[in-house]
Amino acid sequence: MSDIKRAIALGFFDGVHLGHAALMEKTKERAEELGAVPSVLSFDVHPDNLVFGKEVPLINSAAGREDIIKRCFGIDNVVFIHFNEQVMRMPWTEFVDSLIADLNVCHIVVGHDFCFGYKGQGTAQKLKDYCAERNIGCDIIMPVTMDGKIISSTYIRTLIKDGKIEEANRYLGHPHSLADTVRSGYHLGTKMGAPTINMRFPQGVLVPKFGVYASKVYLEDNSCYIAVTNIGVRPTVSEGNVVTVESHLLDYSGNLYGRQVRLEFYKFLRPEIKFANAEELFKQIKLDGETAREYFNA
Repeated sequence: MSDIKRAIALGFFDGVHLGHAALMEKTKERAEELGAVPSVLSFDVHPDNLVFGKEVPLINSAAGREDIIKRCFGIDNVVFIHFNEQVMRMPWTEFVDSLIADLNVCHIVVGHDFCFGYKGQGTAQKLKDYCAERNIGCDIIMPVTMDGKIISSTYIRTLIKDGKIEEANRYLGHPHSLADTVRSGYHLGTKMGAPTINMRFPQGVLVPKFGVYASKVYLEDNSCYIAVTNIGVRPTVSEGNVVTVESHLLDYSGNLYGRQVRLEFYKFLRPEIKFANAEELFKQIKLDGETAREYFNA
């Protein structure tokens, strides 16, 4: 058993949206009451990938979720369980017993629609009743709504896929983001006077609508730069179909290769376009930069 007493929020938490925020806040409240460490327990891969044999395009990678939970909610104790065949087939009571025993859990917080255990036989209410038998506290959080809609990862995925980033960010409660190590690119932007940094979406993570976005880039020292970000296949300068994420940072000069950065998306500016030549492309990048600057200044 762990020597740390934990109050845990239990769920997958893709996107870590405003619905999830209600679970996080309740977990912190209960942890303070009980003298426990507020914690989050999640899975590294989406259970539906294995249960239904279909890959769910995620809003964030596991590392991305952990970053948001720590940065936006101040919960530093984030535990991931590898979701495999053994976990999928585990009876729900056995799963709860293992959490209590291995993590020294004193309180659990879940959403109203949380299902777990073999064939999803464990429900939020069953969990609450079972916890009561074990003298463990349990809160069930009811749906959180906005504009008459229940806030859900599924709906937010649709918004991101359609390029409706401003609306997605409202439901998330924070800017949609991508953290990655800056990769070496073609250096074409540097030659044309509009240097860019290159990033990639991890495998299994949803790629937003192709196009140009007003964005911000945060460096490791938390310094922030306005940027314009192109997501797509670079049709003007490439004939391939590899999806890239290229950001031109305004007011920055320097080499960021190999550095870890966080990219935040704020507004879809225009679709990806194939220009007549590279000169026309980089002229447009400069114009996009001014549009982004005006957006943030407003």
